Amino acid sequence: MQIGILQTGHAPDALIDRSGDYPAMFARLLDGRGLTFRTWAVVDGEFPASIHDAQGWLITGSRHGAYEDHPWIPPLEAFIRDAYAAAVPLVGICFGHQIIAKAMGGRVEKYRGGWSVGPTPYDFDGETLTLNAWHQDQVVERPAQARVIASNGFCENAALLYGDRAFTVQAHPEFTGDFIDGLIRTRGRGLVPDPLLDDAVARLDTPLQDRMIADRIAGFFKHPRG
Repeated sequence: MQIGILQTGHAPDALIDRSGDYPAMFARLLDGRGLTFRTWAVVDGEFPASIHDAQGWLITGSRHGAYEDHPWIPPLEAFIRDAYAAAVPLVGICFGHQIIAKAMGGRVEKYRGGWSVGPTPYDFDGETLTLNAWHQDQVVERPAQARVIASNGFCENAALLYGDRAFTVQAHPEFTGDFIDGLIRTRGRGLVPDPLLDDAVARLDTPLQDRMIADRIAGFFKHPRG
């Protein structure tokens, strides 16, 4: 099954040689699950010609906000709505989670409670899964079509399911502890309060359930649809 990756941001230049850019991280996360990938860098203005250029779409994270004024955001929202209407499955991670919610009528804002960084537990319908987080923005009002399937005390809408059409997660299952450490060094200091960063560094060896989310993503894409 071919998945189109809609790349909405770039990893820091200092980390790409070691970790790769975001599409490479998703290819590693989802390796061995019967998926192939092609990337369109929508952040650089590169869009697919059609919502049917792939059998499903994965929207990456980004340092940009879904509410910011960038020329590529309105066409991305239109693409999301068109794919949703045609039942071409969508998966969104962090920014992808937020932009799908916004495109479908939800609201995203810079959360007044601050940042979530590093290994973070989430309640997925009664099952606790720990995933790496790196965000301040949140979905604060979910679309009518969306059902909450994961949350915690900091992030109410941590994962959303839109029937069999979209599955979105606020956390970053594609981020390893090494990459979080690199983000702290290259982007975090001066942006995120030091005590939060120091606490995250101390927890970077916490076991993660990223492979369980990878299974859920692959299962969602491959779920039979009429």
